[in-house]
Amino acid sequence: MTDHLNQQLKSLEDATRQGLFQSIRRGLEKETLRTTPLGEISQRPHPKALGSTLTHPHITTDYSEALLEFITPVCNSREATLDFLLDLHRFTLMRLEEQELLWPASMPCHLQGNASVPIAHYGSSPVGRMKEVYRHGLDWRYGRIMQTIAGLHYNVSFPDELWPLLAEQQGLGAETADDAWRSEQYFGLIRNFRRHSWLLIYLFGASPVLDDSFVAARQPGNLVPLADQTLGYPYATSLRMSDLGYQNKVQSSLKICFNSLENYVATLQQAIRTPHPDYEKIGVRVGDEYRQLNTHLLQIENEYYSDIRPKRVTRSGQKPTEALQEKGVEYIEVRCLDINPFLPGGVDLVQMYFLDAFLLFCLLEPSPPLSEAECAQIEANLARVVHHGRDPACQLTQAGAEVSLSAAAAALLDRLTPVCELLDLATPLATPFSAALDQQRAKVDNPELTPSARLLALTQECGGHLAAGLELARAQREMLLTLSVDSGREQLFEGLTRSSLDEQQRLETEGDQDFAAYLQAYFAPASV
Repeated sequence: MTDHLNQQLKSLEDATRQGLFQSIRRGLEKETLRTTPLGEISQRPHPKALGSTLTHPHITTDYSEALLEFITPVCNSREATLDFLLDLHRFTLMRLEEQELLWPASMPCHLQGNASVPIAHYGSSPVGRMKEVYRHGLDWRYGRIMQTIAGLHYNVSFPDELWPLLAEQQGLGAETADDAWRSEQYFGLIRNFRRHSWLLIYLFGASPVLDDSFVAARQPGNLVPLADQTLGYPYATSLRMSDLGYQNKVQSSLKICFNSLENYVATLQQAIRTPHPDYEKIGVRVGDEYRQLNTHLLQIENEYYSDIRPKRVTRSGQKPTEALQEKGVEYIEVRCLDINPFLPGGVDLVQMYFLDAFLLFCLLEPSPPLSEAECAQIEANLARVVHHGRDPACQLTQAGAEVSLSAAAAALLDRLTPVCELLDLATPLATPFSAALDQQRAKVDNPELTPSARLLALTQECGGHLAAGLELARAQREMLLTLSVDSGREQLFEGLTRSSLDEQQRLETEGDQDFAAYLQAYFAPASV
């Protein structure tokens, strides 16, 4: 442990005992495909009994009409957050038609080619059409199959009371902890997260294999058969985070290393203004068909794929980068997490405890700027862990030297130990953070305990990725439906179903519906 971190932790002990970190606010976003009982991607429209995907705050769709996205409210209770997520699953399962299932894994079920993935539809309002055209643009640029991958996003903001304490530790006045200063601290967290996120890929990666239909129309690289109609790597952790998943070679030229809010915003805004020759060949509007929102490197900010993002809640019609420029970073969004296929919600409290400690460590550790060389090293390490992380011979490059992944992971977990001990001060009768850390140590000592190893074993036992996914999906459906939805939440969800449909209808019938003018206004520079 560095002297700096030791001093930070010591100075936070009293505030921790008084409940400082019990005010961490978090939310979950979880994606999951609707499938037929036989494990084919659903061709049915989003169930009307779940409300409008455009306006419902908790049940929407991501890329595909079949790719549900569950969004919890922001809450400082891990238990309440997870319970809300599970109730969203129950409420949904009770309203699915034709005995549809919720696919439990990050890599998709069986697909019948690009056309078998229905693009999400959001109605005829300008904002709804923009969301759909954006997805058509993703199809033209990358294909639909890549967009069927599901993940878990973990959103976290630290307590307002923490920032003045950190400013004073740095020899500054508490009054200096303004929006700009907080943003600097969050970007320091992000840089350290990128340095150390390989550990999360090893511990929580859960996509070592995929159905061969995922790569049927593409070169599968050097993937090897691991079960019937199943490809992967024997020691892989997360193919979702590999170049088969959410990676974009065009975006590699952006060189975003998160050294400052200004650099981050400027780079993204430049990408949205910079045409790309391949996308110009596609065109924007061909006849009456919109193929994409524009021909630029990024159609909108969200097209930039990253394992972590600085975020701020936006006003209606406001771009994410404009919100960040206006008030700075409000929270961070962790995006590198696979869905744990053995858990009905894809995540559990142990993982949430560990993530909170990991993020606090990233915040408190010194975080110098990232050089291009270090960014390249980070990417190389991630690739090794993604493809071969459970291989006993897997090595990482750290400070110019090669070190075994197991040794690097053990050393990093040791550095997390005092952070977990600090956080445990708030619960003197229990040590949930240290217990969560011990579970991760066990995965380092025995790679067979990792979700990726467990899923590979189940896949081979069941005879393929499809068979394993169906076994888990059916069991989780039965497990979830043994308990009813909390009565208060069921009333809330029923009310939101009705009000979201009413709101979508209002958006589709009000005012000027000229879509071209709407896009022009959206992409116009923000007024100063």
